[in-house]
Order: sequence, then C-alpha cells, then structure tokens
Amino acid sequence: MRLTEIRIAGFGGQGVILSAVVLGKAASIYENGFATMTQNFGPEARGGACSAQLIVSDSPVLYPYVTRPDIMVILSQEAYQRFAPELKPGGTLIVEEDLVRVSDLQGDPKVYSVPATRFAEELGKRMVLNSVMVGFFTAITQLLTPDAVRKAVADSVPPTFRELNLKAFEKGFAYGTSLEAPLRPEPGELTYSKE
Repeated sequence: MRLTEIRIAGFGGQGVILSAVVLGKAASIYENGFATMTQNFGPEARGGACSAQLIVSDSPVLYPYVTRPDIMVILSQEAYQRFAPELKPGGTLIVEEDLVRVSDLQGDPKVYSVPATRFAEELGKRMVLNSVMVGFFTAITQLLTPDAVRKAVADSVPPTFRELNLKAFEKGFAYGTSLEAPLRPEPGELTYSKE
C-alpha cells in the first residue's frame, strides 16, 4: 500500500475514532504496514464535532498529520462543510448518504455515498454505522484487504457486539462492491444518491 492520507469526520457517537482505529489496525497489524492516527473532538461527549486523521503506508510514516487527504469519509453535514475543501484534487470522497448533502466540490473528486445509518438501523443497532462505513470504505478504496479489515473489526469491538459489527461490515462491503462507478450529479444537482 502506498502512503495514503485519510480523514474521517462526523460527530461524537458515530464511531469516527473507532473507524480510524480499525483501519489503522488492519494496515499495521494484519497487513504488516505502518499507520499513525490523530484525533480531534469537541467538548461534548456525543453530538459534538469529531474527526480522525489516519496515515497508512508500506514504509514508516515520518509525519503523523494529514496535510491533504487522499480519501475523506464524511458522516455529517457540519464535517462536510469544514473538511471537504481539504480533499486532494482527484481524491475519493465517501459520504453518509442520508446525512450529507454534497455541493460546491472542487478538484473533480470521486464521490461515493452509502446509507450507513439506515443499514445499521436495519441490523438493529444504529451504533454499528461505523462498521458499515468501514466495509464500504474497504470495497471502494481497495486500499486494504477485506480479510485484514474483518480481523481488525473483530479485534476492536467488545465480544458481545462482534457478530453484529461483522454483519455491519459485510453489509457495507457488499453495497460497495455492487457500485460500478463513482456517483456524479446532474448539472445544478446538489446531492449524490444511488437511487
């Protein structure tokens, strides 16, 4: 895996930090690569702004801070407004379909959306939306092997929620592999949607 800068952002309670931990663990432990992760969150425990910056590489990471993300995962509108302009031109933008309205994009990014919250609710627990998103991320980016990420998911959640989180990962992964190309809006359209 080449050096890749990733930012995951949303609000507290969406599992933003855990998503970055899972992906970093997959890269560093299960793929024998290297990863650094830094995090940022507001004073509120839940509902406040939250972001994680992850760098993965096949060689040691010399600078641990994301400067221009290659990949951005956005789970809230506030996070989109704040961080989307930082995405590298031609980068990959992954958004939570029901919570983020995409507009005014610069740099011709590849945009993908997934109804992660809806899928998590269908599985019975909204809190697994981050595992849905991690599965979708794995399918779309092909940066990490699915097996490495599955192992990292299983290793990063409490045993009582392991099966549910793995189901959520598979749901997101299957949805991601079913997409053929990034979504593009019609002229004047502000949102991206698979439907």
